[in-house]
Amino acid sequence: MTPVRPVFYVSDGTGITAETIGHSLLTQFEGLRFSTDRLPFVDTLDKAREAAARIRAAGEASGLRPVVVNSCVEPDLNRALAESGALMLDVFDPFISPLEKELGQSRSAFIGRAHGMVDFETYHKRINAMNYALTHDDGVKLDYSDADLILVAVSRAGKTPTCVYLALQHGVKAANYPLTPDDLDAERLPDKLRQYRRKLFGLTIDPIRLHQIRQERRPDSRYAQLDTCKREVAQAEALLRREGVELLSTTHASIEEIASRVMEYLGINREMY
Repeated sequence: MTPVRPVFYVSDGTGITAETIGHSLLTQFEGLRFSTDRLPFVDTLDKAREAAARIRAAGEASGLRPVVVNSCVEPDLNRALAESGALMLDVFDPFISPLEKELGQSRSAFIGRAHGMVDFETYHKRINAMNYALTHDDGVKLDYSDADLILVAVSRAGKTPTCVYLALQHGVKAANYPLTPDDLDAERLPDKLRQYRRKLFGLTIDPIRLHQIRQERRPDSRYAQLDTCKREVAQAEALLRREGVELLSTTHASIEEIASRVMEYLGINREMY
């Protein structure tokens, strides 16, 4: 069996930047096994030394040199972390020197700056978008006049997590509508969606995967039966194609990819917060 190499995402903030970049890097290496751990808010020397000890112990236990994907900006913290003996990968290092040269200014290494809130206006946009996604989830509220987009799919095809991601990461007001058996039998878009056709985007999913997801939610129910899943997916795909609504399968796509493709198709250009 392939040994498991320990990988740590270390940051003086949330660690999300380091983890996102680190995960993208690791996926480039097939056939290898990694155990990953995020160490956020390593913002003092004591915490850095504790992290280094933890990383060193993981390396000794595994018999392999650990890998640290690091987004700490304070040099003293980085030196303390390097005492772990791990391979240190600074996510900012390849870019800082060229930027300093181009901009004619040295970086300002303030702890937590890379992860801080940009401004209150941006913060409120995200919160408002999140509230919108929650109040317009699963067809609960059907006034979509303020929606940036509306995801349409059968139940458990990935609508809600995609809407939440769009709200939190891009400030997009994303609603979603579940195609019910009555909608599918009618073989046409519900009237409540027709006036918002330009905002619609359809999601689909492999019926076997849908069966697995529904089994976890309602085991051995009619709702979760494979035949039900096959029928609903086939009806939904046929309906949406007939109505000219763009379709994307969520079966093997990450939420990030789904969100990016939806925004690109609908021409929604928002920066990532």
